[in-house]
Amino acid sequence: MKIAFDVDVLAKQMNINDMVHQVADWGYKYIEQSPHPQINPFYKHPLFSKEVETEYRKALAETGVEISSFIVVYRWSGPTEVQRQHAVANWKKIVEIAVNMGVQVINTELSGDPNQAEICNGMWFRSMEELLPLFEKEGIRVEIQSHPYDFCELNNETVDMVKSFRSDNLTYVYSSPHGFFYDQGKGDVRSMLKYAGDSLSHVLFADTFNQELDCRYILNPPFLNARGKSDAVIHQHLGLGEGDVDFDGIFETLREMNFANKTFKVGGESISCVSLFGFPEKMNKQAPETRERIERELLGK
Repeated sequence: MKIAFDVDVLAKQMNINDMVHQVADWGYKYIEQSPHPQINPFYKHPLFSKEVETEYRKALAETGVEISSFIVVYRWSGPTEVQRQHAVANWKKIVEIAVNMGVQVINTELSGDPNQAEICNGMWFRSMEELLPLFEKEGIRVEIQSHPYDFCELNNETVDMVKSFRSDNLTYVYSSPHGFFYDQGKGDVRSMLKYAGDSLSHVLFADTFNQELDCRYILNPPFLNARGKSDAVIHQHLGLGEGDVDFDGIFETLREMNFANKTFKVGGESISCVSLFGFPEKMNKQAPETRERIERELLGK
């Protein structure tokens, strides 16, 4: 199992060289490269100039850190055909970049509109039919996660979508800070992880509050609190233990599933990624502590 750090919070504060060195200083061997304005920006075409690649490769060589995976967010679910076509072009470019960098795993979202779920569902399947042959040809494992305010937020339905392709190149990501959306506030992490089963290749670790509970979050105007699914949603990526997520249940179930020792036909090892965003000022403490807990809980260190 690879233990990675999602560098979203670092990319907003420092250059690529410092970002890589910081991850190494926190004791991580792997980076999950989330959307970065110079590499794989949200929704836009990937960039990654020769200069950026040189800086990145140099920092990786200096630290011994590797890229476990890219995260990309493209509108491959539309809802318009123009958006879908742009997203497919973006996918083709990020696959090229990943192959060039020796990265076999790309973590992504469905990236649709919950108010146009039927259209987005169809658009996503159309994009998958177009892109899956490319993923298979280039040996890329694409991992799908549900996300708050997506055309599908549910764990089991998204797992079923992934499994419907019966492809070794398509697997599932369980994101713990999204879990209360995955089962509409129940937070039954054991059931959700077991439902994903052998398709589960990647877990994101961060805490959040249960948005279904009264006054965990307060949105204005007040009607948004009752209609969050349609109009707005809110969640967080807090340090473990700062919210409502059942991490004892997550770790226990992952041990039962032997998640840490799983390898996949495409992309190799499973991935546990620390995905903390909410409090950058706490990161020097929380980043190594979270890595150490994952090592203790899943690797017995």
